[in-house]
Amino acid sequence: MNSTQKPELLAPAGTLEKLKFAVHYGADAVYIAGKQYGLRAFAGNFDKAEMAEGIQFAHERNVKVYVTVNVFAHNADFEGMEAYLKELLELHVDAIIVSDPGIIRLAREKVPELPVHISTQANCTNWSSVQFWKDMGAERVVLARELSLPEIEEIRQKVDVELETFVHGAMCISYSGRCLLSNYMTERDSNQGQCAQACRWNYNLVEEKRPNEFYPIQEDERGTYVFNSQDLCLLPHLKDLVDAGIASFKIEGRMKSAYYVATIIRAYRNMIDACFEGAAVSDDIQFWLDELQKVSHRPYTTGFYYGKPEKGALTLDDSQYIRPYDFIGVVHDYDAETGIATIEQRNHFRVGDTVEFFSPQYGFFQQTITQMQDKHGVEISVAPHAQQIVRIPVEHPVYAFDLMRKQTADSKKL
Repeated sequence: MNSTQKPELLAPAGTLEKLKFAVHYGADAVYIAGKQYGLRAFAGNFDKAEMAEGIQFAHERNVKVYVTVNVFAHNADFEGMEAYLKELLELHVDAIIVSDPGIIRLAREKVPELPVHISTQANCTNWSSVQFWKDMGAERVVLARELSLPEIEEIRQKVDVELETFVHGAMCISYSGRCLLSNYMTERDSNQGQCAQACRWNYNLVEEKRPNEFYPIQEDERGTYVFNSQDLCLLPHLKDLVDAGIASFKIEGRMKSAYYVATIIRAYRNMIDACFEGAAVSDDIQFWLDELQKVSHRPYTTGFYYGKPEKGALTLDDSQYIRPYDFIGVVHDYDAETGIATIEQRNHFRVGDTVEFFSPQYGFFQQTITQMQDKHGVEISVAPHAQQIVRIPVEHPVYAFDLMRKQTADSKKL
């Protein structure tokens, strides 16, 4: 694979903290949103000062920043949009991600220097659509999630434009994320950034005019989960994606935790690099697949890449996430002389717990917490308070941005 251009690894960043973790753990680019015009209204998102800080942090480390402006705009949404687009240009964002033709028209007229990427929400499923967007000035098209690898290869052969696809994360039952369920049931418009995730709720399916046609579903006492898609995972298939001509591998998850972003980015970063360095990928794949199991997720699927989703691509009996590990702390500092790490608590832990540290600098190591002090040097046995600063002795050197996790009680029983 050395003769092929290495694809970009594109990470979600719902907050400034998540942006910094994504960069630290190996992303080539991140995608963020301002306080308006994005499709994740509840992700935290960035005000102007945070956006400026995040862009500077990323650019100093040669990481690009893309900003989502991918709502389906109503008339009122255009009030202030021109000023916002000019602000993004002044902040030196690397591209905007857009789906609405009206916003694209405005951007081309008012900020023609600002590169445009076409969002997956535009539902590009064929080469002619991709060519159309290229003709409109788009530098990149994020393809619909419903395409197979042969379809992507054909698009690559017929249109000379960058192609981006999702390779990991949550999937919607709606077409490339364009959902009406949330709007209809809760008056929270998915296409305006306020999705209630109605596809994860429990349902009973009845079709009164077809009594002899049965949909084979499983259910429990609460109903069934006929819309509950499994999560996408293409880690074992990276070579196929590169061969198809995909320029950017996109990770879903602006609503996910910093721990999720760090874990997923680290796995894909290592596997992409291994592929292009001629390493024995088969020796590493199981380790990184095991790492992907340690974040909150649903069962994994390959989606549409190898044809229509396999029979098991929906989880019909449950809508819960698999949470085998808890994210419990972030390393702030390490004293090499004393072997003491300063940790910011993110979930409950105590003396006697067996924990794991992991980092871009090493795989991970496991140890038992033998003692603990608060920030004043007072001995404590438990860290119950959110973002509490504690100091604990560690068995190996650790670094700022390293993370600490703990296996959940339920997963230990499996």
